[in-house]
Amino acid sequence: MKDKPLVWLHGEMRTPPLSSAARVEAGYLLRQIQSGLKLSLPHSRPMPAIGSGCHELRVFDESKTWRIVFCIERDAIVILDVFEKKSQKTPKQTIENCKRRLQMYKS
Repeated sequence: MKDKPLVWLHGEMRTPPLSSAARVEAGYLLRQIQSGLKLSLPHSRPMPAIGSGCHELRVFDESKTWRIVFCIERDAIVILDVFEKKSQKTPKQTIENCKRRLQMYKS
């Protein structure tokens, strides 16, 4: 099976703000997803509030926690957002933005 490409609709992984170790971990996890591996907790959790096939990748940094919201599509892994997680719940605005970006991608 051929690896799926990453399609970045929003966000990026740079050092800074991510530490180089967190950026390497995020890259490793995304590479696994591209090759078809299904990740689960603690690395990834489903985000059905955004859409079918959507997940939140968890990347733990030195003093911060990052989230990469992505969707597994037939032709690609679509990155919908990258943000620093500051509370237990994903902000409603982030969920709405991700839904909108996913809808734009599919249309």
